[in-house]
Amino acid sequence: MNDAPWQGDACSLVDAFRSGERSPTEELRATLAAVEASALNCVPFLDAERAVAAARAADTSLPFGGVPFAIKELSPVEGWPDTEASLVFRDRRAAHTATALARAEQLGGLVPFGQTTASEFGGLNVSVTKLHGVTHNPWRQGATAGGSSGGSAAAVAGGLCTLASGGDGGGSIRIPAAFCGLPGMKGTAGRIPRGPRTSIHPLTVVTGVMARSIRDIARYYDVTCGYDPRDPYSLPRHDRWEADLGTLRGQLAGMRVAVVPDLGSALVRPEVADLVVEAAEALARDAGLRLVELDLTAPSMGFEWAMGNLASLRADLEGHWPECEADLTNEMAFALRMAEGNYSLDMAARAERARTVANETLAAAFDQVDFIISATNPDTAFPAEVGLNTRVGDRKVGLENNGALTIPYNIYGNPAISLPIGTVDELPVGMQVATTHHDDALLLELGAIVEAERPWPLVAPLAPC
Repeated sequence: MNDAPWQGDACSLVDAFRSGERSPTEELRATLAAVEASALNCVPFLDAERAVAAARAADTSLPFGGVPFAIKELSPVEGWPDTEASLVFRDRRAAHTATALARAEQLGGLVPFGQTTASEFGGLNVSVTKLHGVTHNPWRQGATAGGSSGGSAAAVAGGLCTLASGGDGGGSIRIPAAFCGLPGMKGTAGRIPRGPRTSIHPLTVVTGVMARSIRDIARYYDVTCGYDPRDPYSLPRHDRWEADLGTLRGQLAGMRVAVVPDLGSALVRPEVADLVVEAAEALARDAGLRLVELDLTAPSMGFEWAMGNLASLRADLEGHWPECEADLTNEMAFALRMAEGNYSLDMAARAERARTVANETLAAAFDQVDFIISATNPDTAFPAEVGLNTRVGDRKVGLENNGALTIPYNIYGNPAISLPIGTVDELPVGMQVATTHHDDALLLELGAIVEAERPWPLVAPLAPC
């Protein structure tokens, strides 16, 4: 038996199953043992009995047949804890399974084995909750893994499993992917269906996967994408994501790209910005892209937008709030109190006007270019337990600046991918590439070019496995 989990990508693990080099049961047992031994604190719930049965019955002819799969705790799996990463719901169990996860298991052959940590209600882009404590970055113990899909990113980059589910409402796939040295894709809104019984507002959330390679992401899209009636905004099926990799390079030649590391608004660490410019220029050369100048200031949705987004959380807490306030993280409790005292019809109107301006600003930018490249995060992974206005040396880090580079693309709804491009102070840096709606395949093609020309480590160098 191989004692350590597979350290390649999920597609190569499937190949190993099919060749007889490894078995799904053997891989699952290695994964479960690694989770139990890990200090990352990223997998708080295991369902070993169900997983072992699924591994024994695995059909390795399926796209991901037999691959152990961790699931972000914000996504429901029937019978599993449905805590939303909050003490408020610590005893609740899910009555249904999310549509995309059901497809991943039934059509893809993935073997769910447990849940990964997330930020409370997905409301923050860090990896600390009252329910589970600190989830650590596999590149450096004590550093944030990002959020809200921080546990999934830590598990995959930390060598525990090859795939874990994610979701992105403001950068929650791309932020932890960049902090943990992984590729991370936010597809066009509706590419992978949400639901069933999902909250629709504010039309910024997409689902996806934390993975080690571009082909893993593409194959996951093949398995999970496509219209579902319980998500009226889901898009028609396209099933050539993996097959088309490597075939679209000719289309890229001569396409226009602008490199704007800070999107005109974020405070980006100079060393990060320099690395992004270097990597972006290299990608432009490799793909035959044409570099152009772009005057862009990505709009901020401001206080009004943040307050309006709390409406769905308030509905979720019906019957619990305000008595549950002490169970919430300080930031979530403070935000709810602020919203109750300040949100109004006038504020909602201002937020809608701001969203219209944001859409027009980004649409005008994509009239001039085909791709916009920026940093994914303004800095490398900062200490996991930081508050507002925290300083590390001479740098200001923390929640208020993090997300400034990712949120605009959730508001606009177009696809964006984060790609690992190297390190600063031995911590990963991500480069974000965004393009027009429905051109997700072009981003995967660019990702494959970066991966081929400048490969990234599939697991963190210090990962215990």
